Amino acid sequence: MSRIEQKLLTRQRILEAAGRGFRRGGFGGVGVDGLAKDAGVTSGAFYVHFGTKTEAFKEAVTQGLRELKEGVLHYQLTHGRDWWPEFVRFYLGLKRTCDLSDSCALQSLSPEVARADGALREDFEAGLRSVARVIVSGPASPHVPRTVESACTALATLVGTVTLARAVHSPEFAAQIAQSAERVMLGTK
Repeated sequence: MSRIEQKLLTRQRILEAAGRGFRRGGFGGVGVDGLAKDAGVTSGAFYVHFGTKTEAFKEAVTQGLRELKEGVLHYQLTHGRDWWPEFVRFYLGLKRTCDLSDSCALQSLSPEVARADGALREDFEAGLRSVARVIVSGPASPHVPRTVESACTALATLVGTVTLARAVHSPEFAAQIAQSAERVMLGTK
C-alpha cells in the first residue's frame, strides 16, 4: 500500500470514528483526544487530517447524509416496487434500536447542526435536499413521497418518531410510537 493510500485510509478511519463519536455524544460530548483514541490514532495524527474538531464534525455530517442517500438508493435497487415501505420499516426498526453511535445522521446530528454556523447549515440543507430528490426520483412505490417537500416531511416524521421512541423508557411504548408512525406513513391506519 502506498503512503498516499495509507493516509487516505487513516483519514477515513478518523472520519468514521468521528461520526460515531458525534452521533453518540454530540459535538460537545467528545473531544479530539476521544475521537483520535476511537480511531486508533494520536491526537497529533487527528490534526494532520483535520485542522479542527469543527472541520471533522462538518465532514462527519456530510458523510452521514451521503450514507443516508446511499441507503435510500440501496433500497430502491434491491426492493423494487416495495422499496419505500421496506425503507420506512427499516428506519423505524433498526435505526430506532441500534446503538446511537450507528444511528442516522439526520436523527442524531440535526440538533447539533442547528447550533452550528451558517455554512454548515447550508451544507446540511444541500445534503437533505439531495436525499429528498433521490426519494422523489426513485421508482414507483406505495405511499412514496412525490415532491421534495413531502419527502422532507416523510424524513421529518421518521426522524421525529425515532427520536421520541429512543427517548421513552418503555420498549413497548417505543414500539407503539414506531408502529403508529408506520401506519400513518404507509396508509395502513
